[in-house]
Amino acid sequence: MNLKGKHLIDPNDFSLEELDQVFELADRMVDNRNAYGHVCEGRILGTLFYEPSTRTRLSFESAMLRLGGKVLGFADANTSSAAKGESIADTVRVLDAYADIIVMRHPKEGAPKLASEYSRIPVINGGDGGHQHPTQTLTDLLTIRRLKGRLEKLTVALCGDLKFGRTVHSLVSTLARYNSNRFVFISPSELRFPEHLKEALKEKHDIEVYETESLEEVINDVDILYMTRIQRERFFNEADYMRLKDSYILTRSKLADAKPDMLVMHPLPRVNEISYDVDQDKRAAYFKQAELGIYVRMALMALQLGVDVNVEGK
Repeated sequence: MNLKGKHLIDPNDFSLEELDQVFELADRMVDNRNAYGHVCEGRILGTLFYEPSTRTRLSFESAMLRLGGKVLGFADANTSSAAKGESIADTVRVLDAYADIIVMRHPKEGAPKLASEYSRIPVINGGDGGHQHPTQTLTDLLTIRRLKGRLEKLTVALCGDLKFGRTVHSLVSTLARYNSNRFVFISPSELRFPEHLKEALKEKHDIEVYETESLEEVINDVDILYMTRIQRERFFNEADYMRLKDSYILTRSKLADAKPDMLVMHPLPRVNEISYDVDQDKRAAYFKQAELGIYVRMALMALQLGVDVNVEGK
């Protein structure tokens, strides 16, 4: 398996064996971070963020800097030539002369895929509209793998905005590829998991999902509770957002009936869907999740760049 030069637009672009290769390297990096501080010396990450981001952008920058590389790009499309009308294709064709690998976030679904068709260097999808967020999925999988010890035979509940939540769409479609995983979808009727994606789960993996509007109904029977915020930026109508924004708020008291080894995960940022009193619960994994995102992105970029990662013993 060789990931050198390969784009990551959708988590399904990688086989399960290729995902394992990323996770195994990420594990080594977690355990011996300082050993990898030189492997990307002389390499440059180009960041094209057409949509606001804190964690994704900074975790990519941190990952490349921790590998010994450098970063250039923009965090606001209004400060780039996009504000003058430059196309994505032209931006990418210029940037691949300046950088060795690109990460792009864009509000329009399919924009990173388009970029990959014009790029001579690897392109990573940093999130496109309500479609996919593959490196968040890799982060989620690494978190589950390290804290639960497996990626199979899990009951995973996803709660909140399941209609527009690209992190949810990516995670479900990838976890469905592992054996014997079950899914519980918790959302208001207006924010249900898209029907076409449910149909794909059935057709490709023979997976039926359980849907409910009640978190309390199912919290005692799940291994992973993946909370998401109701995303103001995905609503066209402010009144609809205000009506739905407090649909689910996880508190310490609601965890009383949950399994003692259940994980509470969240892609962040949170608004109020997880109370601060949950942070002290040993099941709260979301800040660990954010930390592991650095290492999985380090591993991913090192493999896509094809650098020498055999540093043990140095």
